[in-house]
Amino acid sequence: MQNARSLQRDDSRIIIHFDYDCFYASVVENENPALKSVPLAIQQKQIVVTCNYEARRRGLRKLQLITEAKRVCPDAVIVLGEDLTRFRDASKELYGFLQRSVWSGRAERLGFDEVWLDCTDMVDYNVGLLNQNDLTHSFFCLARDDPTVGFDYDASTVFGPTFPAHAFQRASCTEEEAQLRQRLVVGSHLARHLRHELESQKGYTSTVGIATNKLLAKLVGNVNKPKSQTTILPPYRPVGHVDATVTQFLDKHDIGKIPGIGFKLAQKIRTCVLGRQLGLPQPYTCGDAKYSVTVQDVRSHSGMGPEMLEEILGGAGSPRGIGGKVWELIHGIDDSEVGKVKRVPSQISQEDSYPRYLVTFAEVKKQLHTLSERLIRRMRMDLLEDEEGEGEEEFRPREAGPRRRWMAHPRTIRLSTRARPATAPDGARQRMSNRISRSAPMPNLVFSLVEEPSILADRLVEETLVPMFRKLHHEKAGWNLNLINVAVTNMAETAAESKDSQGRDIGRMFRRQDEVLKDFRVTVDSEGDDGTGSLSPRGEHLDPEIPDSIRNAPKADCLATDDWDFEGDDGQQADRCEYCHYEVPSFALAAHRRYHELGT
Repeated sequence: MQNARSLQRDDSRIIIHFDYDCFYASVVENENPALKSVPLAIQQKQIVVTCNYEARRRGLRKLQLITEAKRVCPDAVIVLGEDLTRFRDASKELYGFLQRSVWSGRAERLGFDEVWLDCTDMVDYNVGLLNQNDLTHSFFCLARDDPTVGFDYDASTVFGPTFPAHAFQRASCTEEEAQLRQRLVVGSHLARHLRHELESQKGYTSTVGIATNKLLAKLVGNVNKPKSQTTILPPYRPVGHVDATVTQFLDKHDIGKIPGIGFKLAQKIRTCVLGRQLGLPQPYTCGDAKYSVTVQDVRSHSGMGPEMLEEILGGAGSPRGIGGKVWELIHGIDDSEVGKVKRVPSQISQEDSYPRYLVTFAEVKKQLHTLSERLIRRMRMDLLEDEEGEGEEEFRPREAGPRRRWMAHPRTIRLSTRARPATAPDGARQRMSNRISRSAPMPNLVFSLVEEPSILADRLVEETLVPMFRKLHHEKAGWNLNLINVAVTNMAETAAESKDSQGRDIGRMFRRQDEVLKDFRVTVDSEGDDGTGSLSPRGEHLDPEIPDSIRNAPKADCLATDDWDFEGDDGQQADRCEYCHYEVPSFALAAHRRYHELGT
């Protein structure tokens, strides 16, 4: 059997995992601070999706029916949370705040309320600044270019709770583990600083985990909730007769609680370890002792290893090497990188489910309008950016706000629906049915920034979504739909100056050309004029009859030979502009003259 000693572990990274406490409830509380002291629940459909800690103290819990929640706590304030716009916007704002706080820019978001930060470079830089003779009076530098920006901290001890909870003895492990401990200590103080800044500046509390990979950071953060942080300390590998702290930590977890091991994989592993087929009539919960299988049970099972796991979990449709991957996960090994945020999302969608089903066309059309309006608003949130171009202030009133531009244009719109499951011959219904969908080219009307989203949604429904829906469902009534999804996909990213964008913004390039070329422009004093006209930057005489508005036009805005990258000896015909005396390809001369006439 392969054991943990032979597994390769990467302990070079310092990863911090943030989990916002009661995120949905916190968003509502920040909008109305008076709700912070009362039991608050967020409702979607007929259940409580989340609630604050005051509500939990009075007996409310997640996934509780609203009727039961009102019976348990009659004075609870229940807020509808069907529209996710405000939660999505708050999550995006908090994510941006955390991403800007770390040097690497590596911040990966999971759902609305979880974020991983890769702080390796910040931690290593500040470890190099430590005075080993006076660790208690250390200073954490938050900016590479300004050594005065930061905070004081005690680098001799970890901030907050740890796993294991007992004090760490430096002499009981190798020098490598001692160095890792020092890096984790520094990382714990950075986590404390970011957690406090998040609360003081944004008003959100969080629970934090500090470790060397995403898997451990996420799990160890759950140990001390809420408003706390936990660091998993070395030794990460077995030392003599001392087990690795990672193994001690993971062994107590149910196999289904390990990130990366989903319900179906966990069920196959439980079936093997327990030696019987698990026919569960109801969804399994990890707290059910009858079916509980811990990580320790899996590791200690006879013959267990990556080969056996491959036999258990492999098969048609399974990823190659799934057994080795799961074996690494239960030993706390996760080499996945913390991803950087994409400039443009791959798709944007809005969907809703309907327990009472949609049976008339009027109901369907109403829901299509609601989803379309939410989709357009989210497109404006995720795909628009402020355009910072030179010279815009003189053309755009200041009170109009910054000019906005699309970072990407979705090329495709997709409509998906799910009908009520069909009835089996015995009268029973399936638990779930498959979705059907249809796609169409994205209409340009949604990119208008003049019309209100509600007006654009009306046109989108009438001109695009209704015809698509008719092709999906030919019946005139009685569709029994329980889900509708509207999505935009196939993003075509627009050009920009950002290094992460595809292509260059040619319009912005021309607006900046005058500034870029100012050091290379040739100017001639008035003494050099022979009386027949002024000289061009190339020393050519200009026609004195040319209007001043054209003569004084910036030469950088002229479509010159250099701008066209034109050479006259390649067989291409060229003509000389009578205004600026530049040689221009014949096919572009008309547009070039028009450029002068407009005075641009």
